[in-house]
Order: sequence, then structure tokens, then C-alpha cells
Amino acid sequence: MTILVVGGSGFLGSEIIRQADSAGHQVGATYATRPGEGPPTRWHRLDLRDPSSLDAVLAEVQPDIVINTASARSDWAVTAEGPLHLAITTARRNISLVHVSSDAVFSGTGRIHYDESCRPDPITAYGAAKATAETGVLAVHPKAAVVRTSLIIGYGRSAHERLVHQLAAGTVDGTLFTDDVRCPVHVTDLAATLLEVALSGGTGLHHAAGPDALSRHALGLLIAQRDGLDISLLRKGLRAGSTIPGALDVRLDSRATQRSLRTRFRGARTFLGPASR
Repeated sequence: MTILVVGGSGFLGSEIIRQADSAGHQVGATYATRPGEGPPTRWHRLDLRDPSSLDAVLAEVQPDIVINTASARSDWAVTAEGPLHLAITTARRNISLVHVSSDAVFSGTGRIHYDESCRPDPITAYGAAKATAETGVLAVHPKAAVVRTSLIIGYGRSAHERLVHQLAAGTVDGTLFTDDVRCPVHVTDLAATLLEVALSGGTGLHHAAGPDALSRHALGLLIAQRDGLDISLLRKGLRAGSTIPGALDVRLDSRATQRSLRTRFRGARTFLGPASR
């Protein structure tokens, strides 16, 4: 297969490239500012806001599958409209598409457990952009799959792992919330899931998150313990009542998706536990 990873220079994208390359697939990847590192890959600069740029990249690579990991937080043109351009163009060319979405599409209001049947009700600009992208992708592309995920962890390279190290080193000031709960997933498990969904021709909505629900503070403690950091340096705080917008307790239920996969979702207590050191 020829696979194009949109956003290949990012944390998740680079792991997808590594796994796809190891499996013997031809891999191309896009970047917004600079190419990534890792396996030898054909790199292409891409502006998701520009449909003509997208068409040119697809014409050059001619992929069988596109996996979209790109996002620019609350930048509407990239995060909401970009995936729609991508879905329209790949549908026209009969290319399968897997689009990565987020648990930010849910509010955590009135419930905390969310399976694939739950309707998005975002409360942040980022969540609204991701929800809009989901709707657009599934509406225009009959062969598209949307995979929602949660906090992505692994190899010390994720945003949350870097933050824990910065807090422990005192290079940044802040707290880790005890009331902000998610279901972290390891980047290798998520990348394997995305490839498995793509290569099996999966369509529709899927949830891909770990089985352990942890607060950001509890997750930080596990990271600190794994890396030999002083856990007393990680201050606790509450998101409720703070100036930082976002849902509190949102737990993706991934059991339906898990039943269809060979890939197993490990919980954070497993992949950050003593055996992982």
C-alpha cells in the first residue's frame, strides 16, 4: 500500500510513519513548517487551507490511503475546514481516508462515559472545530473513518510528558488538575490502531483510548515515577473555577472499537508502570 500521512512531522504522525515503513508500505508525509525525522520518507509541504495544494500533493503521491493527524488547535481554517477539503479531494480520487479526532468534542456535562453513539456537544473552540471536521468528513466521504482519541503519551515526547518534566525542573509555573479526567493512550497503540482501521477498510466512527481513566495530576505522578522525578514538585489544582476552558471528566468508551481490532489498548497504569522502565 501507498500511505500518505498528513501531519507526518508531528508526534503521532511520526509514529505512524515508523510503523508503516517497518511493515513494508510505501510512505509519504506532509508537513506545515518543516519535515520530520525518522525513516526515509517522501516529504511534501502542505497547507490544508489550500485545496489546490492538497490536490497537487495527492496527484504526486497517488496514495491508496490517507491518514490525517494534522491539527492547529482552534485555528478554524486548518482544524475544521482543512479536513473537509481533504475529504472532498480524497473522495473524488477514490482514496480511503482516516481522520483523527478528539475527546474534546464532548462536554462532560450530564455524563462522563462516551461511546461512538454519543453526539458531540463541544464547549471549546477547539472542540467545535474538531466536531465540525468530523461531520464534514463523514458527510462527503463514503470510505472515511473518524477515530476519536484522548491524551496521547509515549517515549517522553508527548506534550503532557514534557510538561511534567518542566514542572519538576521549575522551568515553567503551573499545576496539574485533579478534576480533569481523560483516558490516556500510548502513541504506539494509537498509531497501530489507525493503520489497522485504514488497512482493513474501516469506516464510520471509532474510539481509540486506553481503559484507565486518570486525572492530569494522577497521570503526571505516573510519568514522574517512571522517569525518577520528585513527585512533590508537581502541584495540584482544580480546573473547575479556573480561567482555563474545557471539559472536566470525559472518558472515551473504546470497547466497541477494541472488539474489532487485533491491536490492544493498554491502560496508562500498564504502559507507565514499573514494567515499562
